[in-house]
Order: sequence, then C-alpha cells, then structure tokens
Amino acid sequence: MYALLLIVLLSYPLFAQIGGIENSVNDISDTIRAIFPIILGIIFLVGFLFNAGHFFGENADLKKGITRVLIFVLIAGAVVGIFTYLIGIVV
Repeated sequence: MYALLLIVLLSYPLFAQIGGIENSVNDISDTIRAIFPIILGIIFLVGFLFNAGHFFGENADLKKGITRVLIFVLIAGAVVGIFTYLIGIVV
C-alpha cells in the first residue's frame, strides 16, 4: 500500500511539468505565427526599396530590376515554405 502511494505521489509532478511545457510551446508558436507575417512584410518592403533604384532614375534597367525582385520573391517564398513546414511538424 505504501509503495503504491509513493509511486502515485512521485509521478504526479511529472505530468504537471509535461503539461506546462506543452502550454508554453503553444504560446510561443502562436506568438511566432502572429509576428511572422509582419516581419515578412517588412522584409519585402526593404527588398523592394533596395531594388527600386533599378526602376527609377538615370540608370533605370527594368529587366535587371524585375529579375532581382523575382529572385528576392523566390528566396522569400522558400523561407516561408520552410517555416510553414517546420511549424506544421512541430505543433
């Protein structure tokens, strides 16, 4: 009887800790999911501003500007895809 009581009392805190970890991981993932689109929008804006010189001014080269913007969009899309895949696996 004492052994059973000891096992029950020792295993109870382990279950509480596992629940706490799950809740904190869910909170962190929800925060990342909320902030990620804002960060991605800022990255797109900065990328466009760096490439805006190819569209306007004396040395405007439309082909070079479009090429750089497309490369930037492909890289950003790959990052978003990898991030979405990893979040889908973890949580």
